[in-house]
Amino acid sequence: MSVNLFDLSGKIALVTGSTHGLGMAMAKGLGMAGATIIVNGNSSQEKIDKAVAEHKANGINAVGYKFNVANEEAVIEAIAKIEKEVGPIDILINNAGIIKRTPLLEMEVSDFTEVINLDLVSPFIVSKHVVKHMVKRQHGKIINICSMMSELGRSKVGAYAAAKGGLKMLTKNMATEWARYNIQVNGIGPGYFATTQTAPIRTDGHPFNDFIINRTPAAKWGDPDDLAGAAIFLSSKASDFVNGHVVYVDGGILATIGKPSNEN
Repeated sequence: MSVNLFDLSGKIALVTGSTHGLGMAMAKGLGMAGATIIVNGNSSQEKIDKAVAEHKANGINAVGYKFNVANEEAVIEAIAKIEKEVGPIDILINNAGIIKRTPLLEMEVSDFTEVINLDLVSPFIVSKHVVKHMVKRQHGKIINICSMMSELGRSKVGAYAAAKGGLKMLTKNMATEWARYNIQVNGIGPGYFATTQTAPIRTDGHPFNDFIINRTPAAKWGDPDDLAGAAIFLSSKASDFVNGHVVYVDGGILATIGKPSNEN
């Protein structure tokens, strides 16, 4: 009998920060592969309900839980409720995060700390309390959403880059400590994607749009659905001996310092 290594039927996946954008796209991909999706957000119940409704319209089983991933007490309570009301969390995607575009010389320490807390500390908090259950069951998948800023610096995103660089190394250390329990911990590093957040700078003639098109070997922005494959792979049996890696879904940006091959 053939085995579909990418089938997620019967699995439960918690995706933090998944009411919109890349988190929503990854959750959709896992749902289309058969997983039950736990939608998480902290801004409004309305956004969570809308995301859940969209999943259900696509034939995906989904439920929503509103909690702050940076608040340990809230995380402990939410995980306990999910495990009791929905079932065991098999897959965790730490996607929730923020960015503050401020030069380091002008950045307040409070703003720097806020970014570090949400982008680096919260993946530790959520993973720590989800993995306790995974250890007992001797299986689990954790995916930390890193960034190209896990590898490269860029002006005005110092706090974000520091957090994402730290998240890359946290991913490796989680893998080191938890692999013995049949838990795989990996990361995904998205490149530049066409989302509602990037819409204002994706217009023809905009300097940053031109920069991304010229800097990316694929010569285009990514579509959020392009992340689904990597998310499914790292959530499935196909990655059972893959641990501590970051898969960069970036159209080839990190592979080159040049322009697309049709340029001089």
